[in-house]
Amino acid sequence: MNTTTPAAGHTTRRPSADDAREIHELISLCDTQVIGKADMTLDDVADQLNDPAFDRESDGWLVHDESGRLVAWAWACRKGTSDNVDIDVVVHPDAAELTGRLWDTVTERARRIAAELGHDRAVLDIGLYREDSGKRAIAAARGFTAATSFIRLRADHGETVPYPDLPPGVTVHDGLTEEVRRQGHAVQQAGFADHFGFAAKSYEEWYEEMDSSASSDWAQLAVARVDGEPAAMLLGTNAFVGDENCGYVRQLAVLREFRGRGLGRLMLRRAFAEDARRGRVGTYLHVDANNSTPALDLYLSVGMRQVLAIDVWRRTV
Repeated sequence: MNTTTPAAGHTTRRPSADDAREIHELISLCDTQVIGKADMTLDDVADQLNDPAFDRESDGWLVHDESGRLVAWAWACRKGTSDNVDIDVVVHPDAAELTGRLWDTVTERARRIAAELGHDRAVLDIGLYREDSGKRAIAAARGFTAATSFIRLRADHGETVPYPDLPPGVTVHDGLTEEVRRQGHAVQQAGFADHFGFAAKSYEEWYEEMDSSASSDWAQLAVARVDGEPAAMLLGTNAFVGDENCGYVRQLAVLREFRGRGLGRLMLRRAFAEDARRGRVGTYLHVDANNSTPALDLYLSVGMRQVLAIDVWRRTV
């Protein structure tokens, strides 16, 4: 795609960190049309632009109209060193003519990302709100098919939430030391290895990705040890604090050999108590509806409720 004249009357350029607010406004407008409210925060957009896996010089495109208004935002982003690439195309309703060209652009960039990493194919993933019939139709016409669904769940908190009792032999440690962070990373990598879209990451890659996020707080990483051995981890963030005053469970994993002992429930209930202590009115998390573990049942059993569904559509090129 030509980077200066993508279509008559429009100009294209690469994004910078300073573009976060303008991108956020466009995404919020489009999301509101689909689900009735803005879903991403300004920090979410800034995190995306600052993600170490995202190359602003190669992986993103901003399109402005003649008046200088941002009317499209498109991007592709690698997942570790795997052949899996996330993409998205956000187009203002007034600039629908840009849609096809931008989808072509991110598809080609995804192909190149995978090739640069040594793969002979690229597996493209795009997250689509279940209510977004227009974007789903575009994806289907371009050979994407529904691959899985991520369900957003919420637990609501009163003023106080009791901390769960720790079973004999179980201790919980926060992520303020490198030792605990490394243990959390090891548990997360092993626990998520058979999950949809998983891409292996070194400790350094994982740490850099998490630490670059404006919502990260290593005090909200918890690692549970059983008789001194790391067994489960939960990484909470402030991703939903700014707009909804809620905590967010970004990652929760239990090692296979420790499953069935209630550690997942323990870590969740502890996270709820911690969020209530911080004055949060609730806690969010996302779960793959096709998770290889019965995670959704666990979350529902501790009082969480579904508030949104995001389907992941996939295409291999």
